[in-house]
Amino acid sequence: MAQPKGTVVLAYSGGLDTSCILVWLKEQGYDVIAYLANIGQKEDFEAARKKALALGAKKVYIEDIRQEFVEEFIWPAVQANAPYEDRYLLGTALARPCIARKLLATAQREGAQHIAHGATGKGNDQVRFELTCYALCPKIKVIAPWRLPEFYQRFPGRPELMEYAKEHGIPVPVTPQTPWSMDENLMHISYEAGILENPKVIDHRLPGSHGAGAVPSLCSLIGNFTAVVTSPDTPDVLEIEFKEGVPVKVTNVGDGTTHCTALELFIYLNDIAGKHGVGRIDIVENRFVGMKSRGIYETPAGTILHQAHLDIEAFTMDREVRRIKQGLAVKFSELVYNGFWHSPEGAFVRQCIRSSQQQVLGTVRLAVCKGQVYILAREAPGSLYNQELVSMNVQGDYEPADATGFININSLRLKEYHRLQSKGSLQQDE
Repeated sequence: MAQPKGTVVLAYSGGLDTSCILVWLKEQGYDVIAYLANIGQKEDFEAARKKALALGAKKVYIEDIRQEFVEEFIWPAVQANAPYEDRYLLGTALARPCIARKLLATAQREGAQHIAHGATGKGNDQVRFELTCYALCPKIKVIAPWRLPEFYQRFPGRPELMEYAKEHGIPVPVTPQTPWSMDENLMHISYEAGILENPKVIDHRLPGSHGAGAVPSLCSLIGNFTAVVTSPDTPDVLEIEFKEGVPVKVTNVGDGTTHCTALELFIYLNDIAGKHGVGRIDIVENRFVGMKSRGIYETPAGTILHQAHLDIEAFTMDREVRRIKQGLAVKFSELVYNGFWHSPEGAFVRQCIRSSQQQVLGTVRLAVCKGQVYILAREAPGSLYNQELVSMNVQGDYEPADATGFININSLRLKEYHRLQSKGSLQQDE
């Protein structure tokens, strides 16, 4: 029997990795407290509690943190308009700092000296969890089994974990027949690893994907997510109201359904967008640790809000302010993806973006259908759009003759460049 080593709070999911890690930590001499965050995943939380206790957890904490996840993490991402590498809407990256700070709070409440997680040594999540922990509690000690030689040499792959689970009576949902990894929260579902590590493997639910190389559907129905090819032919038309860049109300124009609270609004948009197959992407991205990885993501509500916010922001924000804010958005996405939510630069960028959103208020009407979001119209009390000024039928407060000087000034640089190029060509001819 190993010598007692103190108490550790384990980020527990109930899956193969963390179930085995719970038992392994006990073998090493730790008292294990399991922490499971309800962040919107489909989970039998009571069954997970019983399982953790049966595996030897000293205590089990299960907390519903969906509301704060939406208000404190998803909403700033909506304000930022910040997909990582132009496509990934940061579903997992946003969830990790939210979960990690709760892990710390539990450790402090229990007087635990350690926290542990099941993130792999090749991925981003190890960085996200641990940077959050060290930023908020520098003295905490992190146990990352997948980076410990005594662990990863004993368990070089999933078959060895499966065997360990069998030997210790650990029931796990993952079987060799479903050889991929899935992470789910309110924002999205991601699928990676296993057979998906081959970038040529195709998810058969997408148009044109049937035949050789296609694999069974990976969908686990986030927001009732439906394949585009089998989604309804009739669109849902929605109106989304924003205040300071944050959605505050959604109305279904067809049936009058309205939601105003953050969590209900987001869940409803997940349902509507999922029904129409909106928000599914298959990408190869650059991990922070330096390697490329392939992921399939479903982000239904996030995709609708991304498109709607882009539209209302362009309608209400000054052009030059928006250009600066677009640069901040790229930085925001990199900081979140790389795990620096709780950093001085992360706080500064969020503050700047939040300040830019003061006049971003109004309503966007859009339609969702067959995997797409179609912007239909928008209105805003503080819009910078001046219909009289831009109209082709009314002169308004604008003198067309002024454009001559504007064009002459802007063409000066081009004319000088042409003169230089022409001079160079003449010299070569000589």
